Amino acid sequence: MARPRLVGINHVALDVGDLERALDFYGSIFDIRGVDRGIAGMAFIDMGDQFIALSEGREGPPDRSRHFGLVVDDKPAVRAALEAAGVEVGSGRFLDFRDPWGNLIQVVDYREIQFTKAPPVLAGMGLGELAKRPEALAELRDKGLT
Repeated sequence: MARPRLVGINHVALDVGDLERALDFYGSIFDIRGVDRGIAGMAFIDMGDQFIALSEGREGPPDRSRHFGLVVDDKPAVRAALEAAGVEVGSGRFLDFRDPWGNLIQVVDYREIQFTKAPPVLAGMGLGELAKRPEALAELRDKGLT
């Protein structure tokens, strides 16, 4: 079985004690052009086709809060490889797992998200045939990224 390829990092999720203070902090350092607040207690700092997810008020052991999102060329193949290795994976639309040191990793499929590599980069990685699904292309168009 061919192993799936890593394509990039989609997002990093951080715990913060105070969401407004965190946004003020990052806004004082970086020119932030967009923040999505579609989920209570969270803010998503837009970085074009990537983002930083801030989660407010998380206490105790991290559940889904602290993690990073890896972009891959074949999400079902990652699930199969994890299961074959005996790694416990989350159910549902998310593909989450913990490495042996407890780090939470979320796997997302390149075809389904805004994250985009330039065609010459994809070709150089041997992934020239990797294409976006129509819904992802619509999100990119809506943001003016195509």
